[in-house]
Amino acid sequence: MRLYHNPLSSNARRVLLTASHLGIKLDQVIIDFANEADRKRLEEVNICGKVPVLEDDGLHLWESCAIMQYLADKQGAAELYPTALKERADINRWMFFGAQHFAPAIGILTWEYLWKKLVTGEGPDPVEIKKGETYVHEHASVLDKHLATRQWLSGDKLSLADFAVAAPLMYLGRAKVPVEQYQHLLAWFERIQQLPAWQQTEAPWPF
Repeated sequence: MRLYHNPLSSNARRVLLTASHLGIKLDQVIIDFANEADRKRLEEVNICGKVPVLEDDGLHLWESCAIMQYLADKQGAAELYPTALKERADINRWMFFGAQHFAPAIGILTWEYLWKKLVTGEGPDPVEIKKGETYVHEHASVLDKHLATRQWLSGDKLSLADFAVAAPLMYLGRAKVPVEQYQHLLAWFERIQQLPAWQQTEAPWPF
């Protein structure tokens, strides 16, 4: 299996976490978005022109959570992605929460503090930062309340949900993500950071 990705992408980090935890070896193709040839190569496998993309025996699968689920199912990893209807629905719920709410909120801050200057030459916009912080607080408070009585997001063990929601927190400090008051969330994230998969997928900051 081949994975097209960039190590600075938190969406790609979700997939790398899953593969690392499951011991899946992927042929990794690093996409440099500053390179026109790389961008064209990516568009050949993903009409959206985004990473990550998994290539497996003629299948070109994009959307990080879909790739995570595919890898778990292909590996028969029921401990990470149970097949029981209600257990799987709960995991899916938190994966969608991460993709639809938590990651986009952090993404506003990541763009303003990390990428905007590199791409546009402009500095952070206080209005956008305030919006991002508001959204982060809204969704972090949900996670903190949920994690007050549990170790992991779904059930009593690590699942795809944890990897999906945790990945954007790779920029916790650099993007000034305001979660310092959410102690249950931070304790959960510390557990995530202690996992071999997290440590094995840590990418050096290039700037």
